[in-house]
Amino acid sequence: MPRVYAETFEQVELAEQWGLELCWFTEHHFLEDGYLPNFVPVAGAAAARTTTMRFSTDICLLPFRHPVRLAEDLAILDNISNGRMELGVGMGYALGEFEGFGIPRSRRVSLTEECIEVLRRAWTGERFSFAGKRWNFEDLRVTPDPVQAGGPPLWMGATSLASALRAARFDTHLLPQGARADVLDPWQAELRATDRDPGNYRVGIIRGVFVTEDPEREWTPVAAAERYRRGVYGTLLKTANDQVMGGRPPKGERPNIPLSPLAWTVGSVDQVVEELSVFMAEHGVTDLVTWGGPPGLAPSVMNASLERFAKEVVPRLRANLA
Repeated sequence: MPRVYAETFEQVELAEQWGLELCWFTEHHFLEDGYLPNFVPVAGAAAARTTTMRFSTDICLLPFRHPVRLAEDLAILDNISNGRMELGVGMGYALGEFEGFGIPRSRRVSLTEECIEVLRRAWTGERFSFAGKRWNFEDLRVTPDPVQAGGPPLWMGATSLASALRAARFDTHLLPQGARADVLDPWQAELRATDRDPGNYRVGIIRGVFVTEDPEREWTPVAAAERYRRGVYGTLLKTANDQVMGGRPPKGERPNIPLSPLAWTVGSVDQVVEELSVFMAEHGVTDLVTWGGPPGLAPSVMNASLERFAKEVVPRLRANLA
């Protein structure tokens, strides 16, 4: 693990030098590979090594976070980075994580929504009180103030119609993780119905990208890591779905969890540019993030592809989507 973290920070520095703008961290708990239970110290270390890279999460699992402590953590990170922090949030789904923290999964909706409300109040720079179903705070003034007015921009992961409408209700950017008809389209429709322009919001997606002229040879270790990722995370998703569909549904919202694997784009610069240009235009993607260190793979293995992505693919994508 020390090697993984060292290679991660080296890669973040290189990515900034190559002109990439975003770095997102994930969150999972109690996995054998340790990938990644707490983004806060990692983001702090990465921010201290960079000057322009923005940092966020896809996603931070709010049911496992104390909202005031999270508000403080993000405010500190925003100061360390001089206003380069964002926060992508979601409810989580893995049964083992909820069991490990001793939190009923049936509470995930209320814990998530109340945490967002507290974060927004905590970053106003004013004293606030909050009375909810899960959290209650009286006359608090959270310090330090974030550098960004109103705090780091918020994103929300969405896998279903209900979560897409929640993202619209809380006025966040969108991390669509379900079918377009279930997530992206209703989110945009709800924004328009409430006199908000979807063009003023961002849509972010993680999509694996591997740039190579020799996929048969160079793709092999990455493909092995992808098979590992599918095995680990596919099992988590299937177990969550089976528990809901085959057992007694938890109180609150039923999860609609997609079991399809995360897509990769693999090939030459021309192939990657063509495929990503079509994909981003069709889905209105404003922020595309590729794997730097996929689960089960040392980050350094991705560096050659990542450099080509930054230097040869991204400029052409920007021109095509301008």
